[in-house]
Amino acid sequence: MTSSYIFLTPPGGTSATADETRTIRDGFTLLGFLFPWVWLLAHRLWLHAAAAFLLQGIGGALMDEPGLGPAGAAILLGVNMLVGLEGQNFRVRNLAAKGWNEDALIAADTIGTAEQVYFSDRAAIAASDDAAAPDWQNKARPIGPHGDATSLGLFGFDGGR
Repeated sequence: MTSSYIFLTPPGGTSATADETRTIRDGFTLLGFLFPWVWLLAHRLWLHAAAAFLLQGIGGALMDEPGLGPAGAAILLGVNMLVGLEGQNFRVRNLAAKGWNEDALIAADTIGTAEQVYFSDRAAIAASDDAAAPDWQNKARPIGPHGDATSLGLFGFDGGR
C-alpha cells in the first residue's frame, strides 16, 4: 500500500546528507492510537503528551461517574483518534517550529523506496552543476515562526498533497 513520506532537512543546511535528513511517514499511527500520551512522550512532544494525559484522566474520571460513562468514553476515544490520525503531523509541525524545512513529499510503497527516490534526485542535482534545479516547490516562507501552517494539518504541505 502506498504511503506518503515527508522529508525534512535541518535548519540552516543547504544540502543535507542521509544522516541529517528526517523522514516521517504521513498517515495513521497505530501505536499513537493505542497509547497516545506514551507515543507523544516517546517523540518528545511534551505539551501534546501532557494535554493527552490530562484529557484521558478527565475521560477516565467521567467514566466512573454514574450517567457520564458515555461522555468519558467519547473523550478517551477522541484523544486516541486525534493522536492516531494527527500524531505524525504534530511531529512535523514540531520540527518545522524548530527551523527544519519540509523538503519533499514522496509517495512510495516503503520508506526505503521513498529514500532511494529522494536521495537519487539529490545526487543527480549535485552531479550536474551546469543545469539549474527546477524551482517547482521552493516557495517563499512567511517571516513568522509558525508560517501559515494549519492547526490540525487538514490542508496540504504548501499544496503538495
